[in-house]
Amino acid sequence: MNAQIIASAKRTIALEATALNDLLEFIDDSFALAIQQIHSSTGRLVITGIGKSAIVAQKIVSTLNSTGTPSLFMHAADAIHGDLGMVLENDIVLIISKSGESPEIKVIVPIIKNFGNVLIAITGNLDGYLAKNSTIVLNTTVTQEACPNNLAPTTSTTAQLAMGDALAVCLMEIKDFKPKDFAKYHPGGNLGKRLFLKVNNLLHQSNAPSVTENSNIKTIIHEISSKMLGATAVVNEKMEAIGIITDGDLRRHLEKTDNIYALRAIDILTANPKTITPEILAIDALEIMKKNNISQLLVIDNKQYLGIIHLHQLVQEGII
Repeated sequence: MNAQIIASAKRTIALEATALNDLLEFIDDSFALAIQQIHSSTGRLVITGIGKSAIVAQKIVSTLNSTGTPSLFMHAADAIHGDLGMVLENDIVLIISKSGESPEIKVIVPIIKNFGNVLIAITGNLDGYLAKNSTIVLNTTVTQEACPNNLAPTTSTTAQLAMGDALAVCLMEIKDFKPKDFAKYHPGGNLGKRLFLKVNNLLHQSNAPSVTENSNIKTIIHEISSKMLGATAVVNEKMEAIGIITDGDLRRHLEKTDNIYALRAIDILTANPKTITPEILAIDALEIMKKNNISQLLVIDNKQYLGIIHLHQLVQEGII
């Protein structure tokens, strides 16, 4: 039984992989024209479909909106009952349909053409009604559905999704869409934190561990333990950081020192510690930690010590 299940799953993935590879042959001048039309449009991209194609349309709309191409979803069944009113003069309409012969599609197409809007088709039937009556046709023909009965939309919807992703990525590149642009549309969740959260949002200045260069071992241990950041800064009278003492620094010195009570911060500290400014993104702080194989960074602003950011804080915020 397990062997049959595994074989079936592999067959499904292999069929869909083959279909995606075949899709490469369909990326041609028509695709380039579609990108140019969408990019130069002063309106929105209205995407519609019926059945499984409608679900694919919603996903493509979501991807486009989050990557800088204003789009909206219109269900084909609702379109013929009033929702066609959402199509404005300068909008481009993209219809997704494997057969291009659905009754709802046959109603919508002539109306869109009468409106004068550019009509783009994503279809697997170049002889269908939709393909023959569209301004631009994007071919997503597949030789076989992964469904054992060759009926349920599986391979065909995978091809539709891939074509939609290709549209979105090409439009991103033409717009020179950067991570900072992406961040505007993704302020929530862990993704938003990776794009927006800065070091100063994690700082608690009342909890910024610090000792002076003459502080004794008891003071150092208390400061590290009480602030729970695994380290303390060593500062001068101007609150400028001259070094850092970590848990590891303490352990190494305690192991090799007979008279631990004679130790002072100046004997233990690591000079020239890695530092960052408070305006740095938390994700960039993580990269610095990874590159230098450290768990803490001192936060400095105009030479003034503000606090410590620890790897555990980034974990807690979902940055990792």
